[in-house]
Amino acid sequence: MLDTEELTADPGSEEGTPGEPMEIQESLVGPEEVSMDIDKQVLRILRFPSIQLHATHTALQASQEDFERAKEQLKSLKDPGNDVKLKLYGLFKQVSQGPCNVPKPGMLDFVNKAKWDAWSSLGNLSKDNARQAYVDLVSSLISSELLNERKAASSDSQNKYQSLEVTTQDNITKIMLNRPQKKNAITTQMYNEIMQALEEAAKDDSVITVFTGNGDYYCSGNDLNNFMNIPPDGKEKMAEDSAVMLEKFVGHFIDFPKPLMAVVNGPAVGISVTLLGLFDIVYATERATFHTPFSLLAQSPEGCSSLIFPRIMGFAKANEMLLFNKMLTAAEACERGLVTEVFPDSTFQKDVWARLISYARLPKNCLAFSKQLIRGLDKEKLHEVNRQECKRLIERWLSDECTNAIMNYFQRKSKL
Repeated sequence: MLDTEELTADPGSEEGTPGEPMEIQESLVGPEEVSMDIDKQVLRILRFPSIQLHATHTALQASQEDFERAKEQLKSLKDPGNDVKLKLYGLFKQVSQGPCNVPKPGMLDFVNKAKWDAWSSLGNLSKDNARQAYVDLVSSLISSELLNERKAASSDSQNKYQSLEVTTQDNITKIMLNRPQKKNAITTQMYNEIMQALEEAAKDDSVITVFTGNGDYYCSGNDLNNFMNIPPDGKEKMAEDSAVMLEKFVGHFIDFPKPLMAVVNGPAVGISVTLLGLFDIVYATERATFHTPFSLLAQSPEGCSSLIFPRIMGFAKANEMLLFNKMLTAAEACERGLVTEVFPDSTFQKDVWARLISYARLPKNCLAFSKQLIRGLDKEKLHEVNRQECKRLIERWLSDECTNAIMNYFQRKSKL
């Protein structure tokens, strides 16, 4: 919460003045950032367009009572960040003292220089207009906080999942795999939760649905502990039940009616890779890798990859992945057609989400109908391939080859 008793005074002073914005954090302007950030960024944020400033001449000006009320309201708000604090500081000084009339602090006095810039950038803005701008800014902060609280409440109602984080904002339903400590390895519970999330996303008001992972990994594939918990009914029943679940799980991706996007934020393994052929767009960070180590575990392809990978890559390139465990870099996956575009890791989230938000402004029904035309003719074939892949996996899971490969994996892991 903001406290006006913690406000700082004029640049260069150590005394506090009630009503001014809270103390600006030193981290805002560390030595490595100061050369570009403060002089340009702060001034850009604080400089009001002239049309905004002059518009209040014909409107009802905020009174001193409004100003005092805004100062009190400021105390109850959450920390809005250094940029807004600086803007509030400059406006407060303009209201209380008029145009900046103190010497400019030295270049190395980073915090006070940022505050001086905030005040000085207002120029000869009148006290009345500054008071109005201060009241308007606090009012906008209150509205924004209330809106965020409503969104958070909506998000909380959606987050009934233990292994996912599901949110809807800007016409986008985001399904985030949320086991970062386990590299987002997929458990039986996650299979069921992902299917539920897809069912709800298909019916909600969002335009597109986005999959991503929390943490450094997109997904490390199946949690192999799934294969170690053999029920009393025995391996055969477990294999059959697992195949039924997998077929149903992949079927949810085949039948999903809206544009389905993957934001691959790190390494992807196993089924998280094979499913990408069923996505409509796949964006990847440059540090992502794509690995399908099926034969290392004596298993066979799933997720319709036995059909889709040869179709998009050609048989020779697909066989390198599906038969011989070749791991692709993001650039290689893009070259082979599995990934739509690769982004620098430093700007990945910002660039990708800006693009996705723009996609989500497109007509909802138009996108769904167009996807139906593009994908519809393949659905029956994909379901048949899915059935055949799951049937083959039952045989693989029950084979001595698979049992030995998984046991060897755990033995190697225990020695690390």
